Amino acid sequence: MVKVLIIEDEDALRKDILEMLGYEGFEVLGAADGQQGIEAARKFLPELIICDIMMPGDIKGFDVLEALRGEKITALIPFIFLTARTDRMDQRLGMELGADDYVTKPFKISELLATIRTRLSKRQQLVEASEEKLYHLRENITTSLPHELRTPLNTIMGFSDMMREDAHSLQPEQIQEWAGMIHGAAMRLYRLIENYLTYARIETLWSDTPGQQQLQQKRTRNPATIIEFQMMARAHFHRREDDIVMRLDENAPVCIAEEDLKKIAEEVIDNAFKFSEAGTSVEVETGVTGGCFSLIVRDRGRGMTPEQIQAIGAYMQFERWLYEQQGMGLGLTISRRLTDLYQGTLKIDSVVQQGTTVSVLLPLA
Repeated sequence: MVKVLIIEDEDALRKDILEMLGYEGFEVLGAADGQQGIEAARKFLPELIICDIMMPGDIKGFDVLEALRGEKITALIPFIFLTARTDRMDQRLGMELGADDYVTKPFKISELLATIRTRLSKRQQLVEASEEKLYHLRENITTSLPHELRTPLNTIMGFSDMMREDAHSLQPEQIQEWAGMIHGAAMRLYRLIENYLTYARIETLWSDTPGQQQLQQKRTRNPATIIEFQMMARAHFHRREDDIVMRLDENAPVCIAEEDLKKIAEEVIDNAFKFSEAGTSVEVETGVTGGCFSLIVRDRGRGMTPEQIQAIGAYMQFERWLYEQQGMGLGLTISRRLTDLYQGTLKIDSVVQQGTTVSVLLPLA
């Protein structure tokens, strides 16, 4: 039974709506003012809220909406305003705060029912889409995670076992070589786990409105310097210092946390090195365009088809059987999701067997 909360100060109207919705098969609860409504929403956890805009006391309809949108457990509940006004400014404010729809008084019962069913239907579509996404995410984790973890672990266990068995006869050069192999595999495993945790953090933030708002207040003062460091670090890791081309312009302050800019740059640049051959260039450009800070990373690698670009998602790795590249394919997904969190854009242009260009735009501070 679908639960609906009605917040309305007019006793007669509230009772009529409660009676009508109860007759239609809904589980209903009423509240006579804004404070009661907020408390009821926290306890009752309805699947839809109907709320009057103008109510007595200090807490109006807009205040109720803002309070509930700011809490994790109530942030995504569909919200319908009842109003005697037709003022578009009120409607615009409500929509900006996250209202889903309006019903203007006086209204017909059939009109209110139609609005309720439309909002519940859209909510169900979102739930089904989320469940489908979660299913594919779990499926991809189930199929790829064991392989991705096993590959570096096999290297670590294999070389450490040989070192243990042959410790008495190993030469210093061989010890150094095998230790380097173990260290490299351990670093790949570390980045794999780090990316998994980063992706989980990002997805959690998408349902945490206050967390997003707090994050969007972060600033980075020297983005070009950070990107230069990441370029040098990834080039060194892939032993391709001779392949780098950098054109770094202004260090304009940008609206993003420093650690998240580092992650975007690290993943996009690492992807360019990972999927291109040694001896081909990897270019990085930064600048300011149209009120945004821009990061452009260009490689001369294998490229992607339009279908592959469209299908970029968690734990997908294209043509792994051909290229045997380690890493869960999360790099571009993490970069795109982080960019979206800061109201930026990430665009991928690619031609198969010619290369890929990734362009990131972030708002200036």
